[in-house]
Amino acid sequence: MLTLTEGAVQVIRTVTSQPQLPEETGIRIVAQDTAGSLSLSVTEGPEEGDQVVEAGGARVFLESGAAMALDDKTLDAEIDDKGDVSFLIGQQPT
Repeated sequence: MLTLTEGAVQVIRTVTSQPQLPEETGIRIVAQDTAGSLSLSVTEGPEEGDQVVEAGGARVFLESGAAMALDDKTLDAEIDDKGDVSFLIGQQPT
């Protein structure tokens, strides 16, 4: 199952904790094609069939294709000094 680094937890909580968003808001990752392209968006909750990953108050909803592709991966994230968010996918530590 996808794991989240502390950096990813902090960034996701920052992005999803806007006052106008419901408490259940998280990010959703969807597989775009068989070549491994993924898209990420902020959403108010999981869609039917999504795998839900929660850590430290951060929620990630994985569409089934993305869940399979990211099963043994770790999601990291950072916000640069301009406020731009970057998500990085890496191997889980052994």
